[in-house]
Amino acid sequence: RGEALAALGTWNNPSLLDRVDGRYRGEIIRQNGQLEEKIRKDIPSFLKERQPEILIGISKTLSAVGITDYNNELFSIFKYNKSAEVRATVLNSLGQLKFEQMETAMSIGMKDSNEEVRTAAVGLLAQLNIPKEKLPSIVDPIFKRGSLSEQQRMLNVLGDLPVENSNALLSSLINKASKDQLKQGILLDLMESVNATENPKLIAQLDKLKEAGYSADSFQETLYGGNWWAGRSVFNNNPTAQCVRCHSVNGSGGEVGPKLDNIGNILNRQQLLEALIEPSIRLAPGYGTVTITLKDGQKVKGVLIEENDKELLLRTSEAEPLRVPLMRIASRENSMSAMPAMGRMISRRELRDLIEYLGSLRNKKRVIEGEDKEV
Repeated sequence: RGEALAALGTWNNPSLLDRVDGRYRGEIIRQNGQLEEKIRKDIPSFLKERQPEILIGISKTLSAVGITDYNNELFSIFKYNKSAEVRATVLNSLGQLKFEQMETAMSIGMKDSNEEVRTAAVGLLAQLNIPKEKLPSIVDPIFKRGSLSEQQRMLNVLGDLPVENSNALLSSLINKASKDQLKQGILLDLMESVNATENPKLIAQLDKLKEAGYSADSFQETLYGGNWWAGRSVFNNNPTAQCVRCHSVNGSGGEVGPKLDNIGNILNRQQLLEALIEPSIRLAPGYGTVTITLKDGQKVKGVLIEENDKELLLRTSEAEPLRVPLMRIASRENSMSAMPAMGRMISRRELRDLIEYLGSLRNKKRVIEGEDKEV
């Protein structure tokens, strides 16, 4: 029943991908009135259910169809249900249904004991017309005590707010980041949010982060001129970088991260620099989890197998890999890389040498008895 309701929740405009096996089905658009007429008499009984799957399914269906008659009942479920997943889903549904007491609901959600609910509440901030004078009291606690996902969600929201409302907050966050007062995991989100404002003065402030060594732009002088032998020594022996603990070359080294024997053919020098300074920007296939939100609201999570200019290939809990066309993706979140950012751990000279060494790692081919063999 929960699965049936979840399917009805996408009835009007279902995903291009099949719910079960991820196959591409094509675009399907249905009329709203047909579904509303069929389910109206059953809505009250669904809302009295105790099973989380049923409550999640009916709340998604109500928001998808746009039925606002039961907003008060949904609000009651949000306040008193014990399931965090139910509370988070219902809160999002209330936001989509333009609930009259949305500010109250969001305030309750931001104080919830569960991170998923708090993150959902943060995401609704952009829907509310909150005066800029009130924003600091809402935003500041997130960056003092909130989880990484809450802070990332808040930065996404700030990038969508009118610049006159978010300007002072983003400026303050840039200053804190340049003084090492923010989590490293949100720096990329902060840069993206600032760029999303398209405010020249605010974007110019990002130079503070570049000067502090948080972006690849700060290290362009390390792209060329390194020493191969010194770089090899950094890779194998540097006690701070400890590259060899996670990566291997010619069969020697760790297996936590991808093998680097052919990395010089896979990434150019600029990409190597970005991978060393901002390791979470790019995931190596097989070594990172991707969370994708599709344009129809569905979320997909899996290990990245392959990526090209048309689609992503993910390994999920299903037997077959899932292909996700890029045109269907609304947002993408890479898991945080376990690799530390090298810009603040080793010297620029060591970084330059390391890039020289990594850039030289290429599998070469030679012809043996008429066949191409990699050596």
